[in-house]
Amino acid sequence: MVAPAVITGTVDATQELAAFLRTRRERLDPRDAGIPAGRRSRRTPGLRREEVAELAGISVDYVVRLEQARGLRPSAEVVEALASALRLVPDERAYLFDLARHRPRETGKPATTAEPSLARLVADLSPRPAMLMNHRFDILAWNVELARLLLDFDALPPPQRNAMWLCLLRPEMREFYVDRDRVLREGVAHLRAAWAAHAEDPVLAALITECLTRDEEFARLWGERAVRVNGRGRKVLRHPDAGLLTVEFETLTPQQDPDQRLVIYRAADEESQSALDRLGAR
Repeated sequence: MVAPAVITGTVDATQELAAFLRTRRERLDPRDAGIPAGRRSRRTPGLRREEVAELAGISVDYVVRLEQARGLRPSAEVVEALASALRLVPDERAYLFDLARHRPRETGKPATTAEPSLARLVADLSPRPAMLMNHRFDILAWNVELARLLLDFDALPPPQRNAMWLCLLRPEMREFYVDRDRVLREGVAHLRAAWAAHAEDPVLAALITECLTRDEEFARLWGERAVRVNGRGRKVLRHPDAGLLTVEFETLTPQQDPDQRLVIYRAADEESQSALDRLGAR
């Protein structure tokens, strides 16, 4: 088994920018980029550096230096040209701009406690399960319904009240999600976006390092460098008391506290609603 990478300190933007550009270049089908099929045969997948340079309107040497992490900081115009040439989706484009430091950086310390009015809102959302998280997936506040649906968070040490940590490293949670592979893949892609947007957060870097060193599946997915901010979706749960149920979730970001995220669950069908009702009546 190959030893996983370790996140030492905060984001090394130059190295990550280089790696991200390489992986996105190598995954792109030349036909999708409008490269004529008649060009010489390819020994490696994806586009060549000179093709990316041509599509982006920059020099081949510049692309080489970027991919070799040779200390360049591309302008916003160059980042936009590269994003277009590599056919990046919106979340990947935002990630590239974060790595190049062309989006406004987060100011102040990351939220580690729930803003009181938001904590009250979480309670007021009953009987819908709801929680408040920060960008690290730390769970800052929750209502009774959420605890009955997922875990008794009051019984956990504060460092373990983290959605990614629980999914990976809490034994009883490993079988909780029926489609665990998809849930984990989406979570890792979301965490990578947060990592670039909060480049100076050593606690987030420490969380990622722990997951890399303790979970082989996380290390594999992290190495794929997928980026996606997932604000809504559906999960099928294997609840120890209520059985199988399907929930939909929506994530909202308060304007006054953009570092905190309100997550609201609701039943996806009548059977799941009946299961939630049974949990609420306990």
